[in-house]
Amino acid sequence: MNKKSVIAAVLLISIGIIFGAILVSSFKSVDLGIAGNREQVRLDTQSGSTKHSPDLKATSDAFVSIAKQVTPTVVSINVTTKAKEGSKDFQDFFHFFGPEFKFKFPEPGPQQGAGSGVIITPSGYLLTNNHVVENAEKNSIQVTLSDSRRFEAKLVGTDPTTDLAVLKIDAKDLPSAALGNSDDLQVGQWVLAIGNPFGLNSTVTAGIVSYVGRGDRGEINLKRDPYGIENFIQTDAAINPGNSGGALVNLNGEVIGINTAIATRTGGYEGYGFAIPINLAKTVAEDLINTGKVRRGYLGIQIETVNAAMAKANGLEKAQGVIIQKLQEWSAAGAVGVKEGDIILAIDGKEVNQANELQTIIARKHPGDIVTLTLYQDGKRFEKKVTLKERNGKEEVIAATDEPTDESSEEATTSKTVNLESLGLKVKNLSADVKQKAKVDNGVMIAEVKPGGEAFNSGLRSNYVIVEADRKKLSSVNDFKRVVENHKPGDAIMLRVKDQQGNARFVALQIPKEPG
Repeated sequence: MNKKSVIAAVLLISIGIIFGAILVSSFKSVDLGIAGNREQVRLDTQSGSTKHSPDLKATSDAFVSIAKQVTPTVVSINVTTKAKEGSKDFQDFFHFFGPEFKFKFPEPGPQQGAGSGVIITPSGYLLTNNHVVENAEKNSIQVTLSDSRRFEAKLVGTDPTTDLAVLKIDAKDLPSAALGNSDDLQVGQWVLAIGNPFGLNSTVTAGIVSYVGRGDRGEINLKRDPYGIENFIQTDAAINPGNSGGALVNLNGEVIGINTAIATRTGGYEGYGFAIPINLAKTVAEDLINTGKVRRGYLGIQIETVNAAMAKANGLEKAQGVIIQKLQEWSAAGAVGVKEGDIILAIDGKEVNQANELQTIIARKHPGDIVTLTLYQDGKRFEKKVTLKERNGKEEVIAATDEPTDESSEEATTSKTVNLESLGLKVKNLSADVKQKAKVDNGVMIAEVKPGGEAFNSGLRSNYVIVEADRKKLSSVNDFKRVVENHKPGDAIMLRVKDQQGNARFVALQIPKEPG
């Protein structure tokens, strides 16, 4: 090898060494993952960098505080109930919780049900729903506290009219719920629902009050009792089967409702739940604890909310108040001169614009209590003091007052029919036979109602008897036609009608305005 070749070889080796050193130094930060050479990592709790509104933080803290305060006052209730063949415990859309959360044994054996309850005194009185403990077998009501202690409960009393019940357990110094004022509730307020849905004890959910006074016009219709009181707090806090009898709580940690029902097509939560206002529940609970029964005062009237057409027919400037559709035989209101067709605008100075609102006010009073009704009739306002009575329980029977009629003249007018196209209504004269069956001595029968017409939309149906129009008795279709013709389009007529079941009521029928 000559001298030039040696020099060239040394030069190449030197360049290679230098290049390799540079290459290695450029990759010195790469972890090659060799065992025993891993980086040691420690994950510590760190504060978030995002700054939230103090109000939002306060709301979150309030939820936490309320849950801690109220959860110990809510209990789990398990009941063995007697079998009921062919029973239907809830309707298709509005559901009680209790019966939906049942484990059924082969019929006709007993059923196991579950619900919730609220401790209302340190001595062990509990408030729950009637439907949770309804038909309970003797010594079958078991109450489990939030600390897992278990007691057999005694049934103190029930009130199916409000779907409430009171239980008693043998315990002392229990945490008891603070009871608020449900009259102060407003739509939009935050509330928490606490109970045992699907057996998941001490579950807390949050939402808002989405409506107050729900239940008029058959919106809920859970009660089978015609005197059933439905004036629910509606909430979107998630409540499910097993929540029945649990607490609906405001941000002060006060119970303002007893959870009772849900609106659902699936049997579970779909966004709407209903609770009994605590002010009504308190009155019921006090009566059941003190006397073993509810002492409820009654006016002895059947009522309906006044709508726009009815207001116009009675000369009111706007829809307000409730109209008296019927007086019972034993009616406390009727005893002081209140009449069917009178409109109640206020009670004890408080305006009432929904039928269930008036029911709820009266339901919190006792027999012997005196209330002042502000009434409206024939364009005049007046007041009546009424002393509430016990419920008689006897339905009024409307007696027939037919007098002998001239058959020949009756036959001459029976077949006559008048078609009032603008109202979507045909009426005909009454025969003696129909009068006897309908138990009326005057009126005209509705022969046909056009679907979607004004009469149909006002609730009139075929075979109803119209006995009065504008508070005047009708003897023939000509009488009715004259009343209609005496009104101009846009006016409303007050009718007194009797349905096929014999129920009499007032209906307002508005005369449609001509198009254009």
